Amino acid sequence: MAVSDPNTDRVWEEFHTSVNMTGEELRRWLLTDASGEDALPASGGVDAEGEQIVRLLNKRRTDVTSSDLELMERVSGFVREELSDPRPEDDAWRRRLMRVGHDPLGPGSEPIDL
Repeated sequence: MAVSDPNTDRVWEEFHTSVNMTGEELRRWLLTDASGEDALPASGGVDAEGEQIVRLLNKRRTDVTSSDLELMERVSGFVREELSDPRPEDDAWRRRLMRVGHDPLGPGSEPIDL
C-alpha cells in the first residue's frame, strides 16, 4: 500500500471541493458558446487550462504530478476568491467560475447570501 502525501491529500480535497462539475460537464460547457468566446479557441477545441482541468478530474489521486498540484491550487484559490465576493447578477461571474469547473448554481456549491 502506497503512503499518502499529506500535501497532495490536502490539495486534492480542496480542488475536488472547489470543482463541483464532472470532467464531462466541464468539457461540454467549454465547448458551448454560452461559456464565452475565450473558452472556445478558433481550433474548435477547449482552451488549454480548461482541458488540463478536465484531465485532472479524470485522474486518480496517485497519478497527479507537481504541475497538476500547482494547477489544482490555482483553481481552488480562484474559486475561493470569486466566491468571497459573489456577484450573482453578473452572468460573466458565473461563466468565469464555470470555466474552471465550479457552477455556483450547481449541486455542491455554497449558498450565496444576497
